[in-house]
Amino acid sequence: MKKKLFFLLIAIISIGLLVACGSDESSGEGDGEETYSVATDSNFQPFEYKNPDTGEMEGFDIELIEAIADESGFNVEFETMEFDGLLASMRTEKNDIGIAGISITEDRKEFIDFSDKYYDSGLILAVPEDSDIESIDEVDGLTVGTRQGSTSNDYLKNNTDAEVEAYPEIVTAYMDLERGRLDAVLYDLPNVQYYIKENAPDELKTVGDVLEGQPYGIALPKGSDLVDPVNEGLEAIKENGTYAEIYKNWFGTEPPE
Repeated sequence: MKKKLFFLLIAIISIGLLVACGSDESSGEGDGEETYSVATDSNFQPFEYKNPDTGEMEGFDIELIEAIADESGFNVEFETMEFDGLLASMRTEKNDIGIAGISITEDRKEFIDFSDKYYDSGLILAVPEDSDIESIDEVDGLTVGTRQGSTSNDYLKNNTDAEVEAYPEIVTAYMDLERGRLDAVLYDLPNVQYYIKENAPDELKTVGDVLEGQPYGIALPKGSDLVDPVNEGLEAIKENGTYAEIYKNWFGTEPPE
């Protein structure tokens, strides 16, 4: 009798363990896909920004890296920070990936690895609607806003004699331009155009030529093993039409050839 009870108890325990193992498997946990930390910006529309109603990150870059991750078989979670902090996080390997409209430059390539380019950009000058400034050649001695750590900040310092005011958040520069605290703002073309269209169509305008046409790339720490998977995922979504869908969703046109 004791032997029967003993074997019955062993059987009950074994069944319980099998059920427990089965429930863990069906819960969706442990799908085997690695999760990587993505450093990004919280206010660089239309590329990335935090939706004030949902608290979720949205934008062209956000959908792009999620599509690449899905194609390449890994997960991503976002960490927002100031732009110059993002570049530092790549240098120190604090984050695995960085995406925030990051221009590929030779200087940055010394301490950051980049994916293949995914967007062609450039710099443009914004001024008040009633300003007499017509080009970057006319900003010497004037106060021009830009963003800390950006290629536009470097351009102003290296190519003009303007009084440069560099802001942690570019939106603050646009607002100061509207308030008359700045004479102009130099920054990335798509972001300048988006801000003016959405917030100041009658107050601000762009002038002059597009400067330093530079492509955007996805940043990774130097020597990262993710360069190839990211590039393969980017190529795949361009070939299967996903990239074009995301581009049209955020820019309203087909991507350039």
